[in-house]
Amino acid sequence: MNIVKPLLSRTTGSHALKRRRPARSTLLFVVVFAFGFGACGRKPESPAAQHHYRLTGRVLALNAKDQTATVDAAAIPNYMETMTMDYPIKSKSDFDKLHVGDKITATVNASDDGLYDLSNVQTQSPATAK
Repeated sequence: MNIVKPLLSRTTGSHALKRRRPARSTLLFVVVFAFGFGACGRKPESPAAQHHYRLTGRVLALNAKDQTATVDAAAIPNYMETMTMDYPIKSKSDFDKLHVGDKITATVNASDDGLYDLSNVQTQSPATAK
């Protein structure tokens, strides 16, 4: 019977057990706070690397809703073969000056995550286009 009594006194509310509960709660709070604070201090992932290529081609179609141009582009060394594809145009002012049939030069901005767009779009007048 002497063995059972000390075990019962530990589990039924001894003074020592009451002091441990706040310590456990405090410890749990500190651990959760430390992890939460550590997560806030993380640096955001660095953006994908950008590569820039010079494009020359002819505008075949324009999509004002998506601000894209379908361009029949010449081959770009070390990037792609001759290809017709849709390009998002980064700047609204660049997009607004384009017309179907325009010969253009532009910069292709391609990132390692697969995203791309055109910037620095320049149209060539039909009389001087080669």
